[in-house]
Amino acid sequence: MAKHSIMIIDDEKIVGDMARLSLEQEGYEVETYLDGRTALDRLVEKPFQVVVTDLKMKGVDGLEVLRTVKKLYPQTVVIMITAFANLDVAIEALRDDVHDFFPKPVKLKELKASIQRALGSGAAG
Repeated sequence: MAKHSIMIIDDEKIVGDMARLSLEQEGYEVETYLDGRTALDRLVEKPFQVVVTDLKMKGVDGLEVLRTVKKLYPQTVVIMITAFANLDVAIEALRDDVHDFFPKPVKLKELKASIQRALGSGAAG
């Protein structure tokens, strides 16, 4: 069985690195990107099952990433993380079919649980 592929987009390198290390230990294939534009270029080449994206980034922001991913791959799960969590943004993201929305600093345990739910592998056995 192929590994589940996860893309992480965050302009803070440490966030992507920490998430990647943690998720790779769980057996996921993970690629990290520091900006939305580069990540979207990669998405055109390769679909991912889960995209975890920061909301506030220079250039292409998380909402644009979310919309583009859903246009290209409607079945791909998008999880958003942000230091600037507010209700309006959360509502907009939910309208655009975001799977989950986490404030920063994101707890890796919660992020992993959300990814497992998204991939339907939350059940034991």
